[in-house]
Amino acid sequence: MFLLINKNSTYGQGPRSASCLSAIFNFQSLLTVILLLICTCAYIRALAPSLLDKNKTGILGIFWKCARIGERKSPWVACCCVVMAFSILFLQ
Repeated sequence: MFLLINKNSTYGQGPRSASCLSAIFNFQSLLTVILLLICTCAYIRALAPSLLDKNKTGILGIFWKCARIGERKSPWVACCCVVMAFSILFLQ
């Protein structure tokens, strides 16, 4: 999925070992990816609803569910996006 492997360094050794991890193992990166997925799916569904509505089940149903979360919980998702943007810009 989001696995990034650096062939030049070994896992768990050296000062740059944390940069070799994927977004799955870094909680803040995982939250960023999930928020971007929710916002992107909600935006795509607003532009072309038939694109996501035809796949409500199965593995592609994840995108439809993310779009529903983005539509129904939009104030909460917007608040989380602002907090995440603040933390990325000013705390890292």
